[in-house]
Amino acid sequence: MWKRKKMIPVIIMFGDAIIINLAFLLAFIIRFEGSFFISNVAQRHFQVYLSNIVTITMIKLVIYYLLGLYKNLWKYASIYEVFQIVGTTIVANTAVVSYMFLTQDMLPRSIFAIVVLLDITFIGGIRFSYRATRSLRDHVGKNKIKKKGQKRILIIGAGEAGAQVIKELRNHKELNSIPVAVIDDNDEKFGARINGIPVVGDRYRIKKVVEKYRIDEIIIAIPSMQRQEIRGVIEECNKTKCKLKIVPGMSELIDGEVSIQAIRDVKIDDLLGREPVKLDMRGIQGYIKDRVVLITGGGGSIGSELCRQIAAIKPKKLLILDNYENNAYSIQNEIRSSFPDLDLFTIIASIRDRDRMEEVFATYKPQVVFHAAAHKHVPLMEDNPQEAVKNNIFGTRNVAECSDKYGVQRFVLISTDKAVNPTNVMGASKRVAEMVIQALDKESKTEFIAVRFGNVLGSNGSVIPLFKEQIEKGGPVTVTHEEVTRYFMTIPEAVQLVIQTGSMAKGGEIFVLDMGEPVKIIDLARNLIRLSGFEPDTDIKIKVVGLRPGEKLYEELLLDGEGLEDTCHEKIFVGKPMYTDFKFLQRELDILWGTLSKDSGEIKGYMEKIVPTYKQTPN
Repeated sequence: MWKRKKMIPVIIMFGDAIIINLAFLLAFIIRFEGSFFISNVAQRHFQVYLSNIVTITMIKLVIYYLLGLYKNLWKYASIYEVFQIVGTTIVANTAVVSYMFLTQDMLPRSIFAIVVLLDITFIGGIRFSYRATRSLRDHVGKNKIKKKGQKRILIIGAGEAGAQVIKELRNHKELNSIPVAVIDDNDEKFGARINGIPVVGDRYRIKKVVEKYRIDEIIIAIPSMQRQEIRGVIEECNKTKCKLKIVPGMSELIDGEVSIQAIRDVKIDDLLGREPVKLDMRGIQGYIKDRVVLITGGGGSIGSELCRQIAAIKPKKLLILDNYENNAYSIQNEIRSSFPDLDLFTIIASIRDRDRMEEVFATYKPQVVFHAAAHKHVPLMEDNPQEAVKNNIFGTRNVAECSDKYGVQRFVLISTDKAVNPTNVMGASKRVAEMVIQALDKESKTEFIAVRFGNVLGSNGSVIPLFKEQIEKGGPVTVTHEEVTRYFMTIPEAVQLVIQTGSMAKGGEIFVLDMGEPVKIIDLARNLIRLSGFEPDTDIKIKVVGLRPGEKLYEELLLDGEGLEDTCHEKIFVGKPMYTDFKFLQRELDILWGTLSKDSGEIKGYMEKIVPTYKQTPN
């Protein structure tokens, strides 16, 4: 095999030697037309050529070699090789002309002009004929027999990315995948071919095309497509049983180049149809850069992402506070690895411990606080209301009052849509936390705000990890009710918007994030099952188990009377402050503290007095 590979360039060079001299012969015939064989002038010029034939041939072959014409794999030839042939041919003929000029053995200039054109035609033609023959042979062979394990690929997108995907699949034989057809919504492309693969219809023909062409896998290759459009395409693809992959958006691609390594599985995030967040970095840097920033609950899902994003803004010092050492240790190591020059300190402490909070604030004097520490699991808090109250209410009061006492400039509370008209203890406790910071804002120089949003994909305890675990076990996937809907966004998006709201704070506001359209949980389960390569209710069963205590069918983002106004950011809205009597609230909280030693019913009963919109659901 090695000897065969070594022989190929020698054979090609021998062929080029013939082509070089054939081009000169034809150039003479064309230049002198019918008089070539009888004209003395033509014969005299031809004798000059013959006397230099060996030198001319060697000059050209050496230049072809030096410029890499014999290093190409011509079965993969593309437009780059066309330019290479043209450039190499021009350089080689220029070198021959220079040689002839130095030896004073000149030929008519028109001969050289014709030779250049013939060289390009012959040298390029033979090489691309080889490529075309090889491709045709491979194409015919592949369509006759499907190799064992071979995947038939449908490409969605007849643009540049689609063309690159086809080329990559052909170049990587080890993938054992062949592009078979292309889908595109542009009617003008129907019936056309992209790198030899036919464009066979729009997205609404995907299911029929999959059946007709026996497709195994679909690759969405439109990196410039808007997220909402991607969601629509994925929904059409989900009507098939094909494995689904996607070329990432342009922001994820290096230099915009599509490669096999860049193509990834479709993730549940792609189904949200949400566009990337645009941030006002000047406003964000204005309150974070060169400041001491404290993040409570820094090891949690939201807290750890806050750490990552804030570290990139270059605070003076970043304080990570968490009572769970494993999470804190993990994010500490990640931040130190990614930002080795950052002044970072990790604090193991509970926000319930007032003395410890006093110590932390007195020692480190944070200027900005992101309060993400909270108990958030609805069913667990319903069974353990004492813990929800201690952590979410009194823990928040500890951190907020220390922020006021030690001169924190800005305090951002991470809240939830479950605080609106709550039907569970967790939501009610978060609403009281909002009331604490709104009331304290009127008494303090610190700017206190809350940011309210819905569920985030992939957070600890959310439905996505639960569904994945159930799918891995073969099902069933459990859904509480067919009509349950929730708002979703990704963790990075939520955190970006939380950080942005901090730059808008005037004090006392509750900011509400645009969560997009609510998603049915049962639809989310079906999509996740399909993305895992199974058919819902056939391979993996979906079981409706009934609403849990404290669970709503629909979540809300705004209380009556809060109103909702636009901000300078299209995905952030602001509600009016509704609670301002801190002293009265303090008296109510003192009474609530006294109920913690009593049974769950009394705790929930007094929570209803503090939060009039809280209505318990029967167990």
